[in-house]
Amino acid sequence: MLIGKVVGNLWSTKKDDKLNGNRFLIIRKMKNSEEVEEKIYVAADKVGAGIGELVLVTTGSNAKLTFDSQTLPIDMAIIGIIDSIDLSE
Repeated sequence: MLIGKVVGNLWSTKKDDKLNGNRFLIIRKMKNSEEVEEKIYVAADKVGAGIGELVLVTTGSNAKLTFDSQTLPIDMAIIGIIDSIDLSE
């Protein structure tokens, strides 16, 4: 799992039929407790996250299991909204 920050929404009218009804958000991985990476990613949203929120993200085949589907063509899913982080450095 990783921590990401939601930076945008993604809409697609033409897509694989299995993706219909799912919401997609653009996220950036967190580099540390305050900075995000430059690269953007698309993640299916399971929890109703919003722009600016820190989220818990799962990747790979586990992302499919979040939606109870072995056939859903995703490899990244938002599975939690982070309330706070206590990082001892």
